[in-house]
Amino acid sequence: MNQNHGSRGTYFYAIGLSYKKADAEIRGHFSLDDTAKLNLLNQAKATGIESLIVTSTCNRTEIYGFAEHPFQLIKLLCDNTKGTVDEFQKVAYVYKTKEAISHMFRVGSGLDSQILGDFEIISQLKTSAKLSKKLGLLDTFLERLITMVTQASKRIKNETEISSGATSVSFASVHYILNNVADISNKNILLFGTGKIGRNTCENLVKHTKNEQITLINRTKDKAERIAGKFNLLVKDYANLQEEINNSDVLVVATGAQNPTVDKHLIQTKKPLLILDLSIPKNVHENVTDLEGVTLIHLDYLSQITDATLEKRKAYIPVAETIIEDVKKEFNVWLETRKFAPTIKALKNKLLDFKSAELDVQRKKISDFNEAQAELISNNIIQKITNHFAHHLKDEDFSTNESLELIKKVFQLETSTNA
Repeated sequence: MNQNHGSRGTYFYAIGLSYKKADAEIRGHFSLDDTAKLNLLNQAKATGIESLIVTSTCNRTEIYGFAEHPFQLIKLLCDNTKGTVDEFQKVAYVYKTKEAISHMFRVGSGLDSQILGDFEIISQLKTSAKLSKKLGLLDTFLERLITMVTQASKRIKNETEISSGATSVSFASVHYILNNVADISNKNILLFGTGKIGRNTCENLVKHTKNEQITLINRTKDKAERIAGKFNLLVKDYANLQEEINNSDVLVVATGAQNPTVDKHLIQTKKPLLILDLSIPKNVHENVTDLEGVTLIHLDYLSQITDATLEKRKAYIPVAETIIEDVKKEFNVWLETRKFAPTIKALKNKLLDFKSAELDVQRKKISDFNEAQAELISNNIIQKITNHFAHHLKDEDFSTNESLELIKKVFQLETSTNA
């Protein structure tokens, strides 16, 4: 894996930042909405990058792709966000080749999640890969890697209890509400924002609070109505936001805005109000804490909530890591096979040339030459010869690179890199 699997002279990198070193404010600087993601991908394409995917969630923003130098990917990120190179260097990580592959496996398998066993990231990786493919930015290597990471994620989910129980930030928020708000089933709950986190939070609220006074507000009302219909909840217009906030005991904000959508000027209530901000960047202004009776909790705090279930999950980490190594080994075998595929293809073409030339000679020599039989026998022999070489190249007891060079030299092969 020293050399590229994209263009000559490029390497596979994973660059990004996550909750581990970057707080919510810094992560907000580097967050990418759908428009910014599209702009980044188009810029990548325009600058000659051939294969790349980008993900941005509340806990991390990452780019996986091929480049001559990681700065090409870092520049793409900074050009399309509010983040700067200086900020990035203080909190970021850069992985190359094998380390980049391992990192994607850990992320996609929930082992690198802020809440251990949170598998939401795998669907985001798959969605990102679909977008890149649509734009012609997903090569065979990266597509296969996503497939194998998905396979590892499924196995870990099915073969361990690392994801037993609810594991997402949305569950952590409901867990916090249950532990800190008395008589929750009779309180007024307002959910502002019905994207993925909002939907999940809504489902957990209905399931765990037994509350029938949950109101939904979304800038696009029909989205809120679709979710409300599923759970038989109330939907109000965006224009009623201030009035609904002041009627609420609990406000959950899960909007995707780039700037705060709720500040102290929207709040005139005299009763206690708990606000949970599940957004990156933050969508609730810190100035709400100037108001008496208002408590603001951000998702970074919620993500630290651990319970006995989460502690129990840690016992399954070694099994999960074994599964990852197993699937990664399968991926590496595929990589090795892909490395010598052009040589085997070139060898087969050379043998087919020999066959064609020899059949021409025999056709002229033999009056009742059996064309079909000669084709069948020679093709079978060629297949057996190429299979023998392929098995030899897979054998770990021999140096693949040395064997490839010898085969190329003996048969005077010119191989294409586009196999």
